[in-house]
Amino acid sequence: MALLAAGSLTAAGTLVAALPPASAASVGCTVTYKIASQWTGGFQGDVAIKNLGDPLSSWTLGFDFPDSGQKVTQGWSATWSQSGAHVTAASMSWNGPLATNASTGIGFTGSYTGSNPVPTAFTLNGVACTGGVTTPSTSPSTSPSGSPSTSPTVTPTGPAPALKVSGNKFVTTSGAERRLYGVNRSGGEFACIQGNGIWDGPMDQSSIDAMRGWKIRTVRVPLNEECWLGTANVPAAYGGANYQTAVKNYVNLLVQNGITPIVEMHWNYGLYTGTSSGCSDVKATCQKPMPDAQYAPSFWTGVATAFKGNDAVILDLFNEPYPERATGDATSGWKCWRDGGTCNGIGYQVAGFQGLVNTVRATGATNVIMIGGLAYSNDLSQWLTYKPTDPLNNLAAFSHIYNFNTCANTTCWNSQLAPVAAQVPLTLSEIGENDCAHGFIDGLMDWADTNKVGYLGWTWNTWDCSSGPSLISNHNGTATNFGQGIKDRLARVSN
Repeated sequence: MALLAAGSLTAAGTLVAALPPASAASVGCTVTYKIASQWTGGFQGDVAIKNLGDPLSSWTLGFDFPDSGQKVTQGWSATWSQSGAHVTAASMSWNGPLATNASTGIGFTGSYTGSNPVPTAFTLNGVACTGGVTTPSTSPSTSPSGSPSTSPTVTPTGPAPALKVSGNKFVTTSGAERRLYGVNRSGGEFACIQGNGIWDGPMDQSSIDAMRGWKIRTVRVPLNEECWLGTANVPAAYGGANYQTAVKNYVNLLVQNGITPIVEMHWNYGLYTGTSSGCSDVKATCQKPMPDAQYAPSFWTGVATAFKGNDAVILDLFNEPYPERATGDATSGWKCWRDGGTCNGIGYQVAGFQGLVNTVRATGATNVIMIGGLAYSNDLSQWLTYKPTDPLNNLAAFSHIYNFNTCANTTCWNSQLAPVAAQVPLTLSEIGENDCAHGFIDGLMDWADTNKVGYLGWTWNTWDCSSGPSLISNHNGTATNFGQGIKDRLARVSN
């Protein structure tokens, strides 16, 4: 699918183009962009959209201003956002549904410096102008740069496929490549230990339908060690068998809907009050520097046993290690990361990742195992050096990248991440920024696409995105300004 193809301008300065939505049996529409009025330094833009293809349940319009001085200052009848020259307008609840041949109008006031040229190309739901009503075929997909994709298409028409590692790729049993594109679904790591239930919001078919509307193909599910094991620190209603059943049901529902689940241990038991400590609580109420030897092996024995035989499920051993903050340097940190045991500065016995790989494989589980790095999974500089041994050669790497991290620029990504991505599958399993915008992740996703790396936005929860990266403002899937960047990109790259 081509992303940007030029339309044709009429004498009135109107662009008429045919735009296929992200997924439909027949697709196409016309877009008319008019400068309704203009004054020194400002103007009003009116946009009319007519759907020529199958009915749409929601839509997102995208276009680029030709001049760097052009800005949207206020919009109506859509949720407007702008990052650099790129503008998006997401439908409201009342005008999202568009029947065949139905139209809707939106508009905005803008500012400009210098000139105020008319945009020359539009996208709807991430797909570019093609010039007529069409039925999608098996023609090659394209990358964000417009060049043919080298990844075989995997369309989720049934359950999520079993995956394994082949070189630096995830592949299905038929050999088709599948990169991990999607979101995190937070809640299972904190609600139970806080006595507030098992999840944060709905985890049902309707919520998954909203995810599928974004073309989400992977969901990472953070878990709590003590809740899974049902320790005395967890209310009985939210721990042990009740918690395990809820997790299994949600993971299986994801698989049935063609979505790859990543099951990961987020919070764990163990007292740590050293450098970068998240809390002084021995209970699993915050991020600890490493998994603990007391409970983590039992947790992973249980989780691996629950999902063995279903290789559509990926196992993520630990959220964000930071042992180097306790041990004092990177070398001792990486040794603790791999080997565990007694680690300087950590007051509990550590379960190293070699031991946890062994624990998972001892159950007979053949699932893909993912492991992060140091510095809250932001540092992969010695991941290949300390990579655990897996008898199945079925290990993958992940990294977490936010705009406030140390490794948050292309120089670092090229030096630390690219060498890992050349050897094993790499997924940026948490990406985000703390400014409720998406300029940073847009550049990060550009880098990831170029280097054939997957990515998952943090997080599919209805939090205030100004206090933490949240993708949605309601569980129907209405995007925040930050989330719109992920939604637009998934519409372009996710099969």
